[in-house]
Amino acid sequence: MPRREKVVLIGAGSVSFTQGLVYDLIGLQQETDLALVDVSSEALTVAERLADKMISARQAPIRLSASVDRRDVLPGATVVICTVGVGGRRAWEQDVFIPRKYGIYQPIGDSVMPGGTSRALRMIPAMVAIAEDVLDLAPEALFFNYGNPMAPVCRAIRKATGAEVIGLCHGVFGVGKYLARELGVDFSRLRYTAVGMNHLTWFLEVRVDGKDASPQLAEIAQKKLALLEAYRKGELGKDFAVESLQPFSWQLYELFGAIPSALDAHVCEFFPQFFAQGDYYGKRLGVDVFNFEELIARGDRAYEEMRERAFSSEPLPGEFFQRFSGEHERVVAIIRSIRQDKGEIFSANLPNRGQVPNLPAEAIIESPAVADAGGMRPIAQPPLPPGIVGTLATRLAWVETVVDAALEGSREKFIQALVLDGCVSSIDVAEKLADELLEAQAEYLPQFQPGS
Repeated sequence: MPRREKVVLIGAGSVSFTQGLVYDLIGLQQETDLALVDVSSEALTVAERLADKMISARQAPIRLSASVDRRDVLPGATVVICTVGVGGRRAWEQDVFIPRKYGIYQPIGDSVMPGGTSRALRMIPAMVAIAEDVLDLAPEALFFNYGNPMAPVCRAIRKATGAEVIGLCHGVFGVGKYLARELGVDFSRLRYTAVGMNHLTWFLEVRVDGKDASPQLAEIAQKKLALLEAYRKGELGKDFAVESLQPFSWQLYELFGAIPSALDAHVCEFFPQFFAQGDYYGKRLGVDVFNFEELIARGDRAYEEMRERAFSSEPLPGEFFQRFSGEHERVVAIIRSIRQDKGEIFSANLPNRGQVPNLPAEAIIESPAVADAGGMRPIAQPPLPPGIVGTLATRLAWVETVVDAALEGSREKFIQALVLDGCVSSIDVAEKLADELLEAQAEYLPQFQPGS
């Protein structure tokens, strides 16, 4: 990032992202304008005060501003980053709790399943409106999205506005580090190719020091699944943390010869037919394992801690900065690679324009991309194996359906998306579930209201 950047962060009330981004910008020690935006004045004040404390503590050359109106700060922006979550954690809870009434259990509920579908209806109109403002006020800015569900949000933005949004997620990077640990090697020795849909991105190649790591991964899978079998037989005790094995992901590795990101908590949601009534190896998804209530509670606690630090008269404690490893999606590194024409490779969500020949054109695909002076450009891949294509095909059709449902305010297409998702037991259930979610989230769904 050799030139002075003006970075606009929309959704700055995000509990962890804002702190990680500020940490990374501080590390650059480069003159930067950082504008924070959030529709919640309270969350914005918290983010602004904490960011100001961080910047002051390290005497970083960052000029900070904040506004509840993005149009006030977008002019002149060179980078726009969105971490929007329409409705916040309270709306997210309804995406998960309402489907439980119908026997549908979600460990996360922000990508697929009814939770991801419902979330898309809220996110898409808001993100399309942001994209329109970016095109109007900062048309040359690099435009990044972190909001889930990633594929529908990015697809809707491009379909409705043509804005060249780039979707980023730490999942592939994180699973790369997980595989390095399992292989017992330093992450710097690992190279991989991961292709698919966000949160179902398949590691097709894994190499250590240039050598194929498939034999070692096969051994790891065998050991994991042997422990799974011992657990099923009761030999490890009922309190054994079976989720620590990531057993479903390793079962998929044995079947397809590729392990999916972002491991079981997300990947299980793409295969609901195997987890009826939430049964996950004798435990219940979102309840006994990958507990959803605790996930939400952690977010609430983290925000409260962020707020207390922001309003405290005390300076940040000395160990504060030791807690950070930066913003895991690596946006600062991507911007630097683009500005300096470094040509580094990152995982990114971009439209399929031939880089994966046997997936639909324009579908949002998560795959390796080069970040250079031309922006982010996906790297051409060989055709995917038919089995892996099969795991993605219906999901990509679901994306198109939920995008149209959100853009058109179509109840019928919302129901179609729930049916395509595969969680509901009947069309009647899909209709009832759709209506209950639409009612619960009505304040965030103006496109579904009469006369809209």
